[in-house]
Amino acid sequence: MTTPHATPNQDVEHWLAAFSETLCSDTPEQAAELFEEGGFWRDLVAMTWNIKTMEGRDQIRDMLTATAQQRRPGHWRLAENASEQNGVIEAWLTFETADARGKGHLRLRDGKAWTLLTTMQELKDYPEKRGPRRPKGAQHGASKSRKTWLEARQEEERELGYRRQPYCLIIGGGQGGIGLGARLRQLEVPTLIVERNPRPGDSWRNRYKSLCLHDPVWYDHMPYLPFPEHWPVFCPKDKIGDWLEMYTKVMELNYWSSTECTGARYDTERQEWIVEVRRDGQPVTLRPKQLVLATGMSGIPNIPDIPGMDTFEGEQHHSSRHPGGEAYKGKKCIVLGSNNSAHDICAALWENDADVTMIQRSSTHIVKSDSLMELALGGLYSEQAVANGITTEKADLTFASIPFRIMPEFHKPVYEQIQERDADFYRRLSKAGFLLDFGDDGSGLFMKYLRRGSGYYIDVGASELVAQGEIKLRSGVSIARIQPRSVVLTDGSELPADLIVYATGFGSMNGWAARIISQEVADKVGKCWGMGSDTTKDPGPWEGELRNMWKPTQQDGLWFHGGNLHQSRHYSLYLALQLKARMEGLPTPVYGLQPVHHLA
Repeated sequence: MTTPHATPNQDVEHWLAAFSETLCSDTPEQAAELFEEGGFWRDLVAMTWNIKTMEGRDQIRDMLTATAQQRRPGHWRLAENASEQNGVIEAWLTFETADARGKGHLRLRDGKAWTLLTTMQELKDYPEKRGPRRPKGAQHGASKSRKTWLEARQEEERELGYRRQPYCLIIGGGQGGIGLGARLRQLEVPTLIVERNPRPGDSWRNRYKSLCLHDPVWYDHMPYLPFPEHWPVFCPKDKIGDWLEMYTKVMELNYWSSTECTGARYDTERQEWIVEVRRDGQPVTLRPKQLVLATGMSGIPNIPDIPGMDTFEGEQHHSSRHPGGEAYKGKKCIVLGSNNSAHDICAALWENDADVTMIQRSSTHIVKSDSLMELALGGLYSEQAVANGITTEKADLTFASIPFRIMPEFHKPVYEQIQERDADFYRRLSKAGFLLDFGDDGSGLFMKYLRRGSGYYIDVGASELVAQGEIKLRSGVSIARIQPRSVVLTDGSELPADLIVYATGFGSMNGWAARIISQEVADKVGKCWGMGSDTTKDPGPWEGELRNMWKPTQQDGLWFHGGNLHQSRHYSLYLALQLKARMEGLPTPVYGLQPVHHLA
């Protein structure tokens, strides 16, 4: 129990002393008794060489039995003053393991741990060369073998991938691959990024003209180089593209543009990948030890197979190929889908005087951008949060400290408040026939994103057009068949059409594994994303963490990296540390390697 009249700091220090003493004993697993019966320990690489949440004392005890003596966690310290609210004490911690330094977060209730987060931050013998360890840059003194910085960079660019092989190959040069590449560069892991587009940032530039980030700037920083203070809150796609191109150059990344991966296979005997790429039309064979698919959280575009598609005389394409609304003035446009891309595309078509109809097949979660920023994100990612001393790192760790099992309970009150605040907005949308939801359990946008990666729209204006009837709506139906100049819906009605946009989302990331490597390997690693919540499009059983993301998979040497800018930034650290440790030959026994329950 909590000591009467003790301060939060004293309560935390008392718990840490008992925790540390037990972990150092011959029975470290008994530290599980310092948790609530239903307490949580979420570990990001530090203890498990995995991304793993232990739920309840039995799971915590099992993990400690398997890992504590090898990892040797210790030197637990309060990093700053603890705080208390509503009977919950929260504290930031530092600690060490046998080979790493870490940061943590603790929640205590009545003297027992409710949640504990442990994260690896750096490898003791291989820290990043920054701050007091930064390189000099200049070579003082005289040397006949001197090379300038430019000469050394040019030599590296000429040799990597040809005369010497990268340790890590990242397929996909969007923000995920670029951010991970920057982390690995600072850890001195020889890394090559391959991207089929001609320039870094083209994956943004090539999207529809009106695309902007729907997440605010404080949520979207890249590793090491935050956006400047004058950067817009919601960044336009071409500005993001230019930033990524600049970032790639400034961070000195080895980036092969106009390069497409045509195939890969794992050489079990040599424990390396054989990867075939075409660079500027020329074949190159690469032999990395580690292969990272950084193709975003989405896989290959989902394009429905609708009878009559081949007879359509107008234009049809997936939302990922949509150029913008300029060419469709006066045209009859059908957009199949009702999530972010569908709304953005409908609004842009309307702005260009097209006749637009949205086909909404199932209910969608809508949240107004201002409400999301103020009520859901503002405490961690906002100008006010910055003023309150909430750094990007602290915001990321705070978010990570909430185990996914209980995260819905943190989010439900927020979205109840949003529903109350924007009740008239939702009433008018419903009156227009739009099918609304707030997730299966009312937990809102981010849980929907984690569970299924779809089913929502952050409203930046298109919903008002739907409510007013400016964007026409047909809800609860789909397209049954396509005729030369029209679509026939499942209710039997017919709509004239000059353009059909399939805003129908993307498959699992392991679709890229099937295309690049093999279906056998894709099935071996299984579905990416989702956590087994047994909600819509996230089938059980419960797994507790996102499937396959940023952690070891069932295929040796194969990793998946993706997510939004926030996730790519935060989790790239843990993926980079796992890769560095393997390159240096450190023991990395993985606790709790994820079983495969779903193939796609």
